[in-house]
Amino acid sequence: MGHVWVDVGIANPITGQRVDVKALVDTSAIFTVAPWWVHERLGLMIIGRRGVRTAKGYTELDESFALVEVKGKRAATPILISRELSETLIGVITLEALGLTVDPTTGELKEVEILLL
Repeated sequence: MGHVWVDVGIANPITGQRVDVKALVDTSAIFTVAPWWVHERLGLMIIGRRGVRTAKGYTELDESFALVEVKGKRAATPILISRELSETLIGVITLEALGLTVDPTTGELKEVEILLL
C-alpha cells in the first residue's frame, strides 16, 4: 500500500494556536506523535509521560493533548511529544476519533462509521 501522508492541522485547545504539517498515517501506532518543535510552537501542556516501544526500543515520551484536523474533520486527541522525530505520525486513536481509516485499495483516508458498542 505504501505510505499515506496527509495535511494535518494541530491546535492548542486552550489558546487556539495552530500549526499545519504533513503527517504520516501509521496504522501500527496507537498514539499520534508530534515533534518537540510542535509542542514549543503551540505551548502544549505536558500532562505526564508514557512508556512506549519504538523501532529503537523502549523509551518514555511526554504526553499532551491537542485538537487535530484532517480532511475537514476535527477531534481532541492525546498526543505524545518526541524530541527525536522530525515528522508527525497520526496514530489509531486519532484516526478513530476523527472517524477515518486507511482504505487499503487506494492508500487514502476514508470516512468510517463511529461505533459506540
